[in-house]
This record gives sequence, C-alpha cells and structure tokens, in this order.
Amino acid sequence: MRRLIYSLLAVCMVLVAPHAAVAQDTRPRLVVNIVVGSLRANDLKRFSNGFGEGGFKRLMREGVNFTDAEYDYALTTTEAGLATLATGAQPSVHGVIGSGWWNHIDNSRQELVTDQKSQPVPFSTGSISCSAYRLHAPTLGDMVVEANDLSKQVTVAIDPASAIILNGKSGVPYWVESNKSYWTTSAAFAEKLPTWIDYYNTRETTSLQRARRWTPIGDIITYLNSEVAVVEGIKGKTTKLVSGIDLTLDDTAYGRMCYTPVGNTMLLRFAEQALLHEDLGSDANPDVLNICLDPSRYIATIFGTESIEYEDMLYRLDANLAEFLNALYEHVGNKRDVVVVLTSDHGTAPSYNPQGGEPRERFNTRQMEVIVNAFLGARYGSGNYITGFDNNAIYLNHELLNDKKLEIASIQEEVATFLLQMRGVSTALTSTELRSTSFAEGRQRLMQQSFFATRSGDVIVDFLPGWFVEDGSCRTSSHAGHRYDRSVPLIISGAGLAPRRVDRTVSMVEVAPTIAKILGVETPWASSARAMVELDK
Repeated sequence: MRRLIYSLLAVCMVLVAPHAAVAQDTRPRLVVNIVVGSLRANDLKRFSNGFGEGGFKRLMREGVNFTDAEYDYALTTTEAGLATLATGAQPSVHGVIGSGWWNHIDNSRQELVTDQKSQPVPFSTGSISCSAYRLHAPTLGDMVVEANDLSKQVTVAIDPASAIILNGKSGVPYWVESNKSYWTTSAAFAEKLPTWIDYYNTRETTSLQRARRWTPIGDIITYLNSEVAVVEGIKGKTTKLVSGIDLTLDDTAYGRMCYTPVGNTMLLRFAEQALLHEDLGSDANPDVLNICLDPSRYIATIFGTESIEYEDMLYRLDANLAEFLNALYEHVGNKRDVVVVLTSDHGTAPSYNPQGGEPRERFNTRQMEVIVNAFLGARYGSGNYITGFDNNAIYLNHELLNDKKLEIASIQEEVATFLLQMRGVSTALTSTELRSTSFAEGRQRLMQQSFFATRSGDVIVDFLPGWFVEDGSCRTSSHAGHRYDRSVPLIISGAGLAPRRVDRTVSMVEVAPTIAKILGVETPWASSARAMVELDK
C-alpha cells in the first residue's frame, strides 16, 4: 500500500512540475515604460485621424485601454508624476514634490537630483552632477533588480531628473548633456559609458545638425489646430500666429532635441539601441526599459496644446513609436514576453493666451511675495519673512521667525487667511493643518496627498480652475492639479493580456504594483495600492 502511495506521488510530481515551469516561463521578460510628457487624456482620441496603424493605435488596439486614469493629488509636477508612476506611491509618501525646495532650518535651496559628489560620465560642463540619493522610495525597476542580480534596468530621457526619478537607484539612467547633445550618466550609476554609447554619440547625434526646418509631416488642411509659431511651409490653411515665443530655442543641437520633434526621434532611436546592445529581455531574468519623452512636454509648455507644433509633434511621435514597436517585438520575438506601458507624467492646462480669444487669468507669485512680506512687516517689524514660492507654496523664513520669537504655526495661519483675499486663490492650507488633520475628500485631500512635511512649504496655495502661475516663457503649465492636469491616458499591452477597455477611475499608484504582480516580483515598498483586478492573470 505504501509503495502504491509513493508511486502515485511520483507520478503527480512528474505531471505537476512541467506545468509549474511553464507558468514561470510565461511571465514577461521585459517591461517597457513609455512616458509621453504632458499628454492629455483625450489626445489619443482627438488626433487619432492623423495617426497610422502601427503606433498609438496599435497599442490601443492590442492592449488594455484605461479611459479614466488620473494622478490622485494636487501638485501635478513632472517630478511627482514620474515618481508616482515608478513607485506606486503618492507624493506624500515618496517625497518627490518638485525639482527642489527650501530647507526649513537654514533656508538653503535643495535640488532633488543635484549631487556634487557624483560627476558626469564622462565629465562634461553640459551636465549637472547628480544622483538618486534624495529619492526615498524604491521604484519598480529597483525591485526587479533587487530580486534578481542578472536583471537589468535602463532609463533614457533628455532631462537628468526625468531619467533618475523613473529609474531609481538600481540600473543606469542616461540623459543628454547640453554641449554636444551626447548621451551621458553620472558616477553614481556607472564608472564609464559602454563602448556602444561612445560610438553612438559620435555617429548619431550629427543627424541633429541636419534638422533645421520644421515643416508639417502630414496634410496641413487636415490638422485640427490652427495656432502656429515656428512650423514652416503652411499653405492653404487659415492660421493664427502665436506671439511671444522665443524663436531662438532651437538654435543649438540641444535646443532642437528639447523643442522640436527630433528629440523624440532621437530618444526612441537611442532606446532601440539600448534594447539591442544591452540585450534586454533576452532571457528569463526580467529587465526594465524606461523611456521618458521630455520633448513632448517642452513643446506643449512652450507652444501650447492648441498649436500646430504640438499636433505635428504627436503625428511624428506616432510614426517614431511605430518603428520602435516593430523593433521591440522583433527583438523579443513573442509579444507575451514583453509588457508595454504607455502613459504620461501629467496632463496640461489650456493655454493662457488663446489666439483670437480672451486671455485667461494669471497669478503673479512675485507680487504676492512682496505683498505678504509687507503684511508681516507691518505687524512684526521689517525683515525678509518670505524665503520663496515654489511647489505652489510659500516658504517662510524660519530663522527670522525664531529670532523674533514668533510662533511659526501662528504666522502660517495668518498668511493663509491673508492669501484668501487674493484673486485666483481657491484656498490655502498651512503645513501644520496638513500634518495634524486628515482630509477625506475634496481639494483638501488632493493637497494633502501632495504634502511631504520636510520638503513642502509652510502655506500651500490652491488656485481656482483656469488660473495660471505667471511665467513669461510658457503658454501653459500643469501644476494646479485640476482635472485637465491630473487626467492622463494609460494603456498596458502585451504579457498575454486580452485587449479591452476599462472605464472605471484608475489611480496611477496602481500601475507599479500591477506590473510587479505580472512580473512576479515584490510590490515597491512605498506603495499601498493593490494591483488592478482587470489585469489579474
């Protein structure tokens, strides 16, 4: 009898073991995160007639399309969006609220990725010294590499902050230095560049010198937008000239990478080379490739989403994306072996100065600082009470307040109440309130989700919908956290997922834990979100 039982157990082990191996082998070998800066939730639908079948439409056709995805906080900066996407946590947890802040103790300026101990590799005055040491929360890529020493992570972007935030501390982020438009990294991530990048820098970046004129890629008559600043060769279409744009932005090769569609082209070409030369997704050890398309954000911000420049950029990006996807799927061989995530770091507001329409309201923060400082000076004596305004917040001079023996919480409350008199201010909350009170709904909850005590300011300002922080160099921005800023497209394709449309509201903190579950790795530690039930395999 015992011999029979052992025989049956042996048979069961033989039958079960292969199936277990198959289940393990069916997990994707590669994750590709594609972040299109400032892409609004409805852009893929609005401009769909100008897209081909192999780019955006291919992902929408073959993937899971989330129609109501949003960032669930108020301060929708690029840095916060990238960190939320990478970590699966809110800014109140991962701590990335913007590019920098003022230290509350000594009023010194702190920049998120600047690190003088980590020089560019190779050294270049066209790139800052930077690292990820101020990033607190591990990214999805960090978790993948942590779980498997043979796994790799590569991240590419124009902006070093974009590359580092998406990447985290494991793997290597690459960005573009401004002197020669060469790809670089810092000593925090690598001692030297791979040979293939040295070769690529001297060979490929010369193509930027040929990209001098910007003309429409398609039939201009079919374009939906009519405002134009720098695109040439427009005939047969009534347009409105956008004034006040700096026409020298693309005078250099680096400028062309930032402010013309050639930047997206070069980013995706470089990502394709990284895919091949780093041999990503070639074995059972899962790899991560992050691509942050910063030029789309720069173009949206400078020219406005109503411009022909923005529309033409999307059509060109669609063609570039089609080429990249073809190369990607040819490289991995089977679409089940790769999962592609397409989304954005945030949306963006309508332009403040629509051509032919009434200008929208703008808020002068410098004027506000002067007025608030004068208000406090009249009450407590002269002094520089305001350190600065950033991250939609006033940073008070704590050294001065302590010297004058003033209670900081009381001054915060006075300033918040005073700000409510100003046009364009919806509400103002103090850091003391945000630390001591839990807000369950409304704008206050969104503001609290953006609040990180050691980095956020003393008085957080919420602006009315349609109001803009005044910036002479930009037509639009994304920092107010209204619906147009928080809503983004989200498509997850590959990994054997059946194409479908999901209409429920999805928070972007769900993305990282979902991909972690698909890969079979641990959820990033700072995330408290659950994987999307729609993708539960």
